[in-house]
Amino acid sequence: MKDTTISGLRAVVVAIAPAVMLAGLVYHPFIANLTDTAAVAAAAGEDTFRWAVAHLLVGVGSGLLALAFLAVRAWLREAGEERFSAVAIPFVIMGATLYAILPGMEFTVLAAVEIGADVAAAQAAIDAWFLPLLLSAAVIFAVGILGFAMAIARSGVLTPPLTALVAGALVVMAVAHFVPLGLFQFYVNGLAGILALWPLAYAIRTRAATAAQPRAMQAD
Repeated sequence: MKDTTISGLRAVVVAIAPAVMLAGLVYHPFIANLTDTAAVAAAAGEDTFRWAVAHLLVGVGSGLLALAFLAVRAWLREAGEERFSAVAIPFVIMGATLYAILPGMEFTVLAAVEIGADVAAAQAAIDAWFLPLLLSAAVIFAVGILGFAMAIARSGVLTPPLTALVAGALVVMAVAHFVPLGLFQFYVNGLAGILALWPLAYAIRTRAATAAQPRAMQAD
């Protein structure tokens, strides 16, 4: 497979992943405080279809984010960055995996709605595991994300303004995972992912196209 094709596929994954995640987070019923069991139960019972689709999108988006950072890691390695991204990538993969479990757990609440069980009680039972898992995923993911921020800042693969934008957005993305408020979990987190990864997708695709031009001229 040609280098330009591989880079194109990487760019597509890096661009699609945060878009899918943002779609799921924005479509999720807004809950001001995610630790409010009654509010979560009410949101699940109000529109079960929306609840299911939103959580499915978030789960898929989390998996795609893992693939996206694998693509970014490969691109950074080819650019000569072998220090920070190499250490960061396992943390990102593990954090994204743990985060993907969370929307799966919320299907228990959906099942309670469907069978007419006590939805609030089901959510309360989940919370005993949900919140510690959310915090664990946030800590692990943050270590990886901050590692990638350092890798991008130190590697010089982007212009200084884009470096500041991407690194800053990655830091915001990491911090947002710790805040159990809808504003941060749904909107700040999702938008930060777009601001961090879309410039990287563009840079991956642009650098591949630029590198292909001299080879094409030599072939002529």
